[in-house]
Amino acid sequence: MMQTDTSLEAALNALLLADAHALDSKDMPGWLGNYADEEAAAYYCRSAENSEHGLALGFMYDDCRARLEDRVTFVNDIWAGTFQDYRTRHFVQLTSFDRVDATTLEMRSNFSVFMTPKDSGITQVLAAGQYLDTVRQDKNGELKLLSRRAELDTSVLPRYLVYPI
Repeated sequence: MMQTDTSLEAALNALLLADAHALDSKDMPGWLGNYADEEAAAYYCRSAENSEHGLALGFMYDDCRARLEDRVTFVNDIWAGTFQDYRTRHFVQLTSFDRVDATTLEMRSNFSVFMTPKDSGITQVLAAGQYLDTVRQDKNGELKLLSRRAELDTSVLPRYLVYPI
């Protein structure tokens, strides 16, 4: 199914919002469901500074589908109750997209994530930056993330990360 630029932009925005909703709801299986069911599916989170210097060092480095699945297991089952929990609120804005081929797109969007620790109740900025996404369109026209690079504007965060940005 070929989409017009307007309907494609709406579908990309829907994917961005579905991902933000899953993370803000702490729905890790829902977060995983936003990714293509391909071995190459990946999520990386690192500072823009490290990216600019070609350093692979990052906050999160889930370089295949199995590692994405592991992250869901760790957050929901292994780490549960072992960290100071916090709420997040994601704000995302699509800034550009380009079709790479018939089923693949590249998308760039800005984000800011606020967090509120349950113990203090004081909201603060957790991270801001940009998502550099590769999106796969399946044979039914559904869009899924194949790869997401969350590039943070800062290299120091106010706290450890448990949930993806």
